[in-house]
This record gives sequence, structure tokens and C-alpha cells, in this order.
Amino acid sequence: MCGRYASTADPATLAVELDALDETGETEPRPNYNVAPTTGVLTVVARHDRDDPDGPARRRIRRMRWGLVPSFAERIGTSAPLFNARSESVATKPSFAHSLRYRRCLVPMDGWYEWQVEPAPGGKTRRVPYFMSRGDGARIHMAGLWSVWRDPREPQAPPLLSTTILTAQSVDRLCNVHERMPLILPPDRWDAWLDPDSLGHPDLIVPSLEAVSAIEIRRVSEKVNSVRNNGPELLAPDDGAGDQLALL
Repeated sequence: MCGRYASTADPATLAVELDALDETGETEPRPNYNVAPTTGVLTVVARHDRDDPDGPARRRIRRMRWGLVPSFAERIGTSAPLFNARSESVATKPSFAHSLRYRRCLVPMDGWYEWQVEPAPGGKTRRVPYFMSRGDGARIHMAGLWSVWRDPREPQAPPLLSTTILTAQSVDRLCNVHERMPLILPPDRWDAWLDPDSLGHPDLIVPSLEAVSAIEIRRVSEKVNSVRNNGPELLAPDDGAGDQLALL
């Protein structure tokens, strides 16, 4: 679940919204309406300044590979990318446990896609996409983890930063779309989740019913089924959007 989403914010905008430092070094906006695993995505972390480790932690905008690479991995690309992590078991999984304790982040997005299999002419089936986003158009911030990986074969190469999005059992209307959902973190949980001086927050990785209640569901174009398609038209309601009423 949550294997595709839309993110149109640029780092500078996020830095202003979140009172954060933009560490991406990017000057041109890079909106992506069809974000897929292994893509570079924007994340929000909180870290201390290297030259002032005892000073306050600051929020920072960083771009990372979507698909967490554990620090102990020998190579990249030898297995399926870890773009999701189940919140119920994340603390006990070797690939995620260290990140849960020491490297937590937010993954901002406009909304995410899920698919349902529906009947098609000729007795066939088709995968119909739905887009989940806030009804007021506000950005959504998902709970994420991140890691730092260094290639053991090239110790002088820059480290790779990568991230994964936590998921939870779906609640409320989202149960009608998919059994799993990305874990939305409301603003009142951000500081505690990002705090680099705390060691994990199992009490925070539970769904917020208030955050989920703000989500609207709409059927969108099947063009999103291909990662080669990327543009604002992917978010427009599909001609058959009236069918989505069955989900509400």
C-alpha cells in the first residue's frame, strides 16, 4: 500500500511552512504527480548542528531515496525497495529498528493513490485508481523513517540517504479503499516524532481518527497506472467519479 503519491511542494515552500532549513540545494521546483519507489523525495528531519551538538535541534528539508536502504546492506537493488514499513512490527524488524530509535522523519505529500480491481467489459477486470487527499487542499505529512548508507566498496563516496513510510491498519472510510493506509501524523505529534534526542515513540504510531476524517476520496484517471505519466491531470476526477460514492 502507499506505493504511489503526489508531491508538488518545493523545498523552499516547505522550509517556510515548517520553519525549517532547506538543505536540498535545489533552485528549481520539481513537482511530481506520480511519485514511485526509488524516486528522490522530500523529507523533514530534525537534527542538531554539527558545530553545536548541544544546541537546539532544527527542522531540515532533505531529499532522500524512497525505499529505505539499511545501513548494514551490502548492495542496493538486490531486493524489493523498502518503501513501506508496518507500524505494528517496525520496532522488531532489523531493517527498521535502528531508524525508529534514532532517525524518524516526516514525508510531506499532497495525497496518495490506491487501486481497486473492478469489472471491465468482456468479463475482464481493470485496476481503477483513487486519490486520497485533504478536502481543504492542505498538505499531508506521513510518519517516516530514514537511514544513512555507505557503500562498503567505495568508502569515499557520498552517503545515500533513504526513507520509508509507515503504514497502519486502515480506519474509518479508508477501510473501503484498502486494508492498509499510510500513517498520517497531525501537527501536534511532529515535534515528539522528529526529536533526535528521544528513542522511539510507539505511542505516536497509531492512526489519528481526526486526521483521517479530513481525507476525501476521489476516483482519478487510469493514466496514473503508468509511472511514465506525470502531470496535474492525474489528480482530476475521472469521468466516472460518481462511482466513488460507494466508497463514502
